[in-house]
Amino acid sequence: MRIEQQKITGFTLIELIITLAVAAILLGLAAPSFTDMIKDNRLIAQTNEFTASLNLGRSEAIKRALTVTICKSDNQTSCGGNWQGGWLVFEDVDGQGDLDSGTDTIIRVHAALSNGNTLVSNSSTTSNRITYDASGFAMNYNSTFTFCDDRGLSSAKGRVISPSGRIRVASASDLTSCS
Repeated sequence: MRIEQQKITGFTLIELIITLAVAAILLGLAAPSFTDMIKDNRLIAQTNEFTASLNLGRSEAIKRALTVTICKSDNQTSCGGNWQGGWLVFEDVDGQGDLDSGTDTIIRVHAALSNGNTLVSNSSTTSNRITYDASGFAMNYNSTFTFCDDRGLSSAKGRVISPSGRIRVASASDLTSCS
Protein backbone atom coordinates (compact mmCIF):
# COMPACT_ATOMS: atom_id res chain seq x y z
CA MET A 1 0.00 0.00 0.00
CA ARG A 2 1.12 3.32 -0.93
CA ILE A 3 0.13 6.43 1.08
CA GLU A 4 0.01 9.62 -0.87
CA GLN A 5 0.97 12.82 0.81
CA GLN A 6 -1.23 15.83 0.24
CA LYS A 7 0.32 19.24 0.02
CA ILE A 8 -1.25 21.52 2.65
CA THR A 9 -1.63 25.12 1.55
CA GLY A 10 -2.40 28.11 3.72
CA PHE A 11 -1.02 31.30 5.12
CA THR A 12 2.19 31.49 7.00
CA LEU A 13 2.43 33.66 10.08
CA ILE A 14 4.52 36.26 8.22
CA GLU A 15 1.96 36.50 5.41
CA LEU A 16 -0.82 37.00 7.94
CA ILE A 17 1.10 39.76 9.77
CA ILE A 18 1.81 41.59 6.49
CA THR A 19 -1.87 41.36 5.45
CA LEU A 20 -3.01 42.75 8.81
CA ALA A 21 -0.46 45.58 8.60
CA VAL A 22 -1.66 46.60 5.13
CA ALA A 23 -5.30 46.44 6.28
CA ALA A 24 -4.48 48.62 9.33
CA ILE A 25 -2.77 51.23 7.14
CA LEU A 26 -5.72 51.35 4.72
CA LEU A 27 -8.18 51.63 7.60
CA GLY A 28 -6.11 54.44 9.13
CA LEU A 29 -6.26 56.37 5.86
CA ALA A 30 -10.00 55.85 5.43
CA ALA A 31 -11.09 56.70 9.00
CA PRO A 32 -10.78 60.53 8.78
CA SER A 33 -12.82 60.74 5.58
CA PHE A 34 -15.38 58.37 7.06
CA THR A 35 -15.72 60.66 10.09
CA ASP A 36 -16.32 63.65 7.82
CA MET A 37 -18.91 61.66 5.89
CA ILE A 38 -20.77 60.84 9.11
CA LYS A 39 -20.71 64.50 10.18
CA ASP A 40 -21.93 65.63 6.74
CA ASN A 41 -24.78 63.11 6.82
CA ARG A 42 -25.77 64.22 10.32
CA LEU A 43 -25.89 67.89 9.25
CA ILE A 44 -27.90 67.02 6.15
CA ALA A 45 -30.37 64.97 8.19
CA GLN A 46 -30.84 67.78 10.71
CA THR A 47 -31.28 70.33 7.92
CA ASN A 48 -33.87 68.09 6.26
CA GLU A 49 -35.75 67.68 9.55
CA PHE A 50 -35.92 71.47 9.94
CA THR A 51 -37.04 71.87 6.33
CA ALA A 52 -39.75 69.24 6.89
CA SER A 53 -41.00 71.18 9.92
CA LEU A 54 -41.10 74.42 7.91
CA ASN A 55 -42.95 72.71 5.05
CA LEU A 56 -45.37 71.16 7.53
CA GLY A 57 -46.02 74.55 9.11
CA ARG A 58 -46.65 76.19 5.76
CA SER A 59 -48.93 73.43 4.48
CA GLU A 60 -50.88 73.28 7.74
CA ALA A 61 -51.41 77.06 7.63
CA ILE A 62 -52.89 76.74 4.15
CA LYS A 63 -54.92 73.62 5.00
CA ARG A 64 -56.32 75.01 8.27
CA ALA A 65 -56.76 78.55 6.83
CA LEU A 66 -55.09 80.21 9.82
CA THR A 67 -51.61 81.09 11.04
CA VAL A 68 -49.08 78.45 12.02
CA THR A 69 -45.87 79.32 13.84
CA ILE A 70 -42.54 77.55 14.19
CA CYS A 71 -40.64 78.77 17.25
CA LYS A 72 -37.42 77.78 18.99
CA SER A 73 -37.97 75.82 22.18
CA ASP A 74 -35.46 74.43 24.67
CA ASN A 75 -38.10 72.64 26.74
CA GLN A 76 -40.42 71.42 23.92
CA THR A 77 -43.47 72.86 25.73
CA SER A 78 -43.12 76.64 25.22
CA CYS A 79 -41.30 79.07 22.95
CA GLY A 80 -37.88 80.32 24.02
CA GLY A 81 -34.23 79.37 24.18
CA ASN A 82 -32.07 78.52 21.18
CA TRP A 83 -32.91 76.88 17.86
CA GLN A 84 -30.45 74.04 18.49
CA GLY A 85 -32.44 73.27 21.65
CA GLY A 86 -35.38 72.23 19.49
CA TRP A 87 -38.48 73.80 18.00
CA LEU A 88 -42.26 73.64 18.02
CA VAL A 89 -44.76 73.81 15.15
CA PHE A 90 -48.14 74.96 16.41
CA GLU A 91 -51.50 76.27 15.27
CA ASP A 92 -51.36 79.96 16.22
CA VAL A 93 -55.01 80.95 16.59
CA ASP A 94 -54.40 84.59 17.54
CA GLY A 95 -51.47 85.01 15.10
CA GLN A 96 -49.21 86.61 17.71
CA GLY A 97 -46.41 84.05 17.39
CA ASP A 98 -46.62 82.94 21.03
CA LEU A 99 -47.84 79.53 22.17
CA ASP A 100 -51.03 80.06 24.17
CA SER A 101 -51.75 76.87 26.10
CA GLY A 102 -55.51 77.37 26.15
CA THR A 103 -56.12 77.99 22.46
CA ASP A 104 -53.12 76.91 20.38
CA THR A 105 -52.52 73.31 19.31
CA ILE A 106 -49.01 71.86 19.01
CA ILE A 107 -48.61 70.09 15.67
CA ARG A 108 -45.02 68.86 15.93
CA VAL A 109 -42.26 68.92 18.55
CA HIS A 110 -38.62 68.56 17.58
CA ALA A 111 -35.98 67.75 20.19
CA ALA A 112 -32.55 69.34 20.49
CA LEU A 113 -29.91 68.82 17.83
CA SER A 114 -27.43 66.06 18.64
CA ASN A 115 -23.63 66.08 18.92
CA GLY A 116 -23.34 69.72 19.90
CA ASN A 117 -24.43 70.97 16.48
CA THR A 118 -25.77 74.52 16.30
CA LEU A 119 -28.61 76.18 14.41
CA VAL A 120 -28.60 79.96 14.11
CA SER A 121 -30.61 82.53 12.19
CA ASN A 122 -28.98 85.59 10.64
CA SER A 123 -32.01 87.74 11.43
CA SER A 124 -31.89 89.57 14.75
CA THR A 125 -35.46 90.90 14.55
CA THR A 126 -37.33 87.76 13.54
CA SER A 127 -35.01 85.02 14.79
CA ASN A 128 -37.39 83.73 17.47
CA ARG A 129 -40.08 82.36 15.17
CA ILE A 130 -41.44 81.93 11.66
CA THR A 131 -45.16 82.51 11.23
CA TYR A 132 -47.03 81.41 8.11
CA ASP A 133 -50.35 83.05 7.30
CA ALA A 134 -53.35 81.26 5.81
CA SER A 135 -52.02 81.78 2.27
CA GLY A 136 -48.63 80.24 3.11
CA PHE A 137 -46.60 83.44 3.24
CA ALA A 138 -43.92 83.82 5.93
CA MET A 139 -45.19 86.94 7.66
CA ASN A 140 -42.52 89.69 7.74
CA TYR A 141 -39.79 87.12 7.40
CA ASN A 142 -36.66 86.84 5.27
CA SER A 143 -33.79 84.95 6.86
CA THR A 144 -31.10 82.29 6.56
CA PHE A 145 -30.72 79.41 8.99
CA THR A 146 -27.24 77.90 9.36
CA PHE A 147 -26.49 74.41 10.70
CA CYS A 148 -22.92 73.96 11.99
CA ASP A 149 -20.85 71.30 13.68
CA ASP A 150 -17.35 71.38 15.20
CA ARG A 151 -15.79 71.93 11.75
CA GLY A 152 -17.24 75.46 11.53
CA LEU A 153 -18.63 77.51 8.68
CA SER A 154 -16.62 75.71 5.99
CA SER A 155 -18.81 72.60 6.39
CA ALA A 156 -22.07 74.33 7.34
CA LYS A 157 -25.43 73.69 5.69
CA GLY A 158 -28.28 76.15 5.49
CA ARG A 159 -31.78 77.09 4.39
CA VAL A 160 -33.11 80.45 3.23
CA ILE A 161 -36.74 81.36 3.92
CA SER A 162 -38.22 84.13 1.79
CA PRO A 163 -41.27 86.29 2.61
CA SER A 164 -43.27 84.23 0.10
CA GLY A 165 -42.69 81.22 2.37
CA ARG A 166 -40.43 79.51 -0.14
CA ILE A 167 -37.53 77.52 1.31
CA ARG A 168 -34.32 77.01 -0.64
CA VAL A 169 -30.90 75.53 0.00
CA ALA A 170 -28.48 78.24 1.12
CA SER A 171 -25.36 78.84 -0.95
CA ALA A 172 -21.98 79.33 0.72
CA SER A 173 -22.33 83.13 0.34
CA ASP A 174 -25.66 83.04 2.25
CA LEU A 175 -24.04 81.52 5.35
CA THR A 176 -22.50 84.14 7.62
CA SER A 177 -21.99 82.72 11.10
CA CYS A 178 -22.07 79.59 13.23
CA SER A 179 -22.75 81.43 16.47
